[in-house]
Amino acid sequence: MLKTVDRLIQFINHIDMSARQFDISIGASNGYTLRMKKNQASIGSDVIETILKVYPQLNVAWLITGEGEMLKTKEVSEILEFEDLSKLKQTEIEQLIEKKIRSRQEIAIKSIIKEVSDEIEQMKKDLEKN
Repeated sequence: MLKTVDRLIQFINHIDMSARQFDISIGASNGYTLRMKKNQASIGSDVIETILKVYPQLNVAWLITGEGEMLKTKEVSEILEFEDLSKLKQTEIEQLIEKKIRSRQEIAIKSIIKEVSDEIEQMKKDLEKN
């Protein structure tokens, strides 16, 4: 069964880096990743946190559990980008979403009212026939 360190090596290969280059990029000691691999050791949460800061495209769920895709989907990235926006921009986007939701609810309500009205008219016609 693959461990987190094995998946990390897969990611390093995917981004076409050497383990040494990767260690330097995350500020780890020289040989850190290969030492972890050789010993099948666990990677500390502080190192994982650093890796995710340097490589935000890496899917943390995949890294830790092996579930899902190696890289984040665009949808997940978009959510994270939203959180990076200023509070003013977040509020503007939330208001726009609420406005669209209300508009769609109004359209749905009008459609339901029309359906019910049509059914009532049909019932009246049916009653008149009997």
